[in-house]
Amino acid sequence: MQARKKYLLMTFFATWLLLSLFGGDQIRRLAFLPGKRSGALQSWPRWADGFLLESFADPEHLDGHEGDPEEPSPKARRELRRSIYRNSRCRMETCFDASKCREHGFKVFVYPLERGDPVSESYLKIIASLEESRYFTSNPEEACLFVLNIDTLDRDHLSLRFVRNIDEKIQGFPLWNDGRNHLIFNLYSGTWPNYTEDLGFDIGQAILAKASFYMEHFRPGFDISIPLFSKDHPRKGGERGWLHKASVPPPKKKYLLAFKGKRYLTGIGSDARNALHHIHNGKDIISLTTCKHGKDWEKHKDTRCDKDNADYEKFDYQELLHNSTFCIIPRGRRLGSFRFLEALQAACIPVLLSNGWELPFSEVIDWSKSAIVGDERLLLQIPSTVRCLHSDKILAFQQQTQFLWEAYFSSVEKIVHTTLEIIKDRIFHRESRPRFLWNVLPGGLLARPEFSTHLSDFPFYYLQQGSSPSGKFTAFIRAVSPVVSLSQPILKLIQAVSRSQYCAQILVLWSCEKPPPQSSKWPQTPVPLRVIHSSSNKVSDRFLPYPAIETDAVLSLDEHTSLSTNEVDFAFVVWRSFPERIVGFPMRSHFWDAGKSQWSYTSKWTNEFSMVLTAAAFYHRYYHSLFTHFLPARLRGLIDQIANCEDILMNFLVSAATKRPPIKVTQKKQHRESPASQMLKSAPPSNGNLQFSQRQDCVNQFVSWFGYMPLVHSQFRLDPVLFKDQVSVLRKKYRHLERD
Repeated sequence: MQARKKYLLMTFFATWLLLSLFGGDQIRRLAFLPGKRSGALQSWPRWADGFLLESFADPEHLDGHEGDPEEPSPKARRELRRSIYRNSRCRMETCFDASKCREHGFKVFVYPLERGDPVSESYLKIIASLEESRYFTSNPEEACLFVLNIDTLDRDHLSLRFVRNIDEKIQGFPLWNDGRNHLIFNLYSGTWPNYTEDLGFDIGQAILAKASFYMEHFRPGFDISIPLFSKDHPRKGGERGWLHKASVPPPKKKYLLAFKGKRYLTGIGSDARNALHHIHNGKDIISLTTCKHGKDWEKHKDTRCDKDNADYEKFDYQELLHNSTFCIIPRGRRLGSFRFLEALQAACIPVLLSNGWELPFSEVIDWSKSAIVGDERLLLQIPSTVRCLHSDKILAFQQQTQFLWEAYFSSVEKIVHTTLEIIKDRIFHRESRPRFLWNVLPGGLLARPEFSTHLSDFPFYYLQQGSSPSGKFTAFIRAVSPVVSLSQPILKLIQAVSRSQYCAQILVLWSCEKPPPQSSKWPQTPVPLRVIHSSSNKVSDRFLPYPAIETDAVLSLDEHTSLSTNEVDFAFVVWRSFPERIVGFPMRSHFWDAGKSQWSYTSKWTNEFSMVLTAAAFYHRYYHSLFTHFLPARLRGLIDQIANCEDILMNFLVSAATKRPPIKVTQKKQHRESPASQMLKSAPPSNGNLQFSQRQDCVNQFVSWFGYMPLVHSQFRLDPVLFKDQVSVLRKKYRHLERD
């Protein structure tokens, strides 16, 4: 019994000792225990070196006292969120009616602009990009996505571009339906001092495409984060990235890390910017800020302002931007910044200090390959972090910034079209692009899911996949003249092509008003020969995605083209090494005519070219699908109207996708640009000049639609080994090539 009491007593004391050591503070706070009750939580200690601490935070902030109107409490933020986004749980499955899209296809209707409504230049660019897209429809009955004619870009009620009484206006729209199936664009929301995301009207169930999106307000899989762009951002095309100007750009530039911008002495966004001077070393890290911001900046001026303002003027912003490896992108009053797109274009790797920012198009873009996402609270770790990156990774990051800039951000049109394609992929998710396609050349806009969602079906990814295109090709001949003689060039062409060891089949697109010859009249060939009747006899029909084309390679031919079997074999072997490009024989070029201030087309034989005509050229069959589904009907209608320029347009398209020139094989010169149709045979001799003039006009109209000149000049020609060498013909694989 005594032993038992002794055991219980020792257990009690041991338990009490453990509670005292590890839970003493909690025990003292228990109301039912006797003794001294715990008092209020102690405030942050007043350090003796508090003057150093003030550079980062005021003691009042560390005490956790409320009362700062610029930093609402978490509860206040939640209440504000509920008032702004009452449909915060919207998803495509609950707030979007996809049945209209499946019935009529993905069509976009833009409310017609009303006279007198204030519309900013940026919003006009968005509307124009929508109306020129392949998805636009003027019939609201067949649309499944609607865009307002009210400018919703600037929702700062202090702004001159702020549109008032939007709620009243949209409630009067019969198509509004609480915002269901609507898309709203916004660049600026909220105002001084808190810059909340209040748009000033109820968006209902509409999809919000917004810049400076907070993660806590972002509805994943429903909303879309877009970049903040200026009013001067080009509507089409846009300038190319900086790296294309240097053949071998340095991985590390003059400066390692740089920033030049406003400090924000007070208010939201000032914390990170006020601390940027701590990482400035004046050597490879340049961090410059100025206090000169706003009308009353002198009222808040501190002891560091004079020095900061003086240092700020010593460096040119553009010089820092283009000569820095990394660019700091701190948050402004809002999370987004114009500097983000500027850094991408300049191949300056963005170092983001904007906690809570949902990055632009983060649903499809992998930003870990092109940007450093930092933490505003860990600013001092940024220099050591960027110094640890190997030069190979730095170069890969720089290249990725250039790809993303040119693929998705260089123009308003690309930003709008990327937004539409993301929504379309959500609706038709079974035919959506894999994320990989969005993050490698040529990008999601040029990798069409209508063609395929498998990487091996596209011409761009053979190297990444470790594969090669198929070993056969389909010859595709467009015939516009009746066959009246056995000596006609088309019959000789069929015989020469059919003898190629790589030919799988020959397709003849019959675009003649007279019926084709009977099957017995065609030459006997060792491969299948099939005649396809053109329903409309349009020149664009030659680039339709015909199901009969089953091989990766297409040999496009005109009826008058003259080729030997050796030439066909060699060109195909070359194409298999460059499956994403046009590889062929007849070449043409373009140049800038300074006298006329326009682009010109030339057929002169020189050592430089930028086009290989599709009268005798290999390319991947995917370009038939891209030609049909990517280019707008207006461009295809143009070439059909004049029955000309379809080969130039195909060269524009392929160069825009690859950013590379075509490849010419052998020195064959025998090619004439044929009349576009058989009707031209009875035309006067001046018709040749008319056709050439049309091709001049086509070049400039194509440049206008693309927004830039995508054609790339080249002096690169491939000939067989020992071609024209003074050696025995028995040593040459393509020995007959030199006699052709």
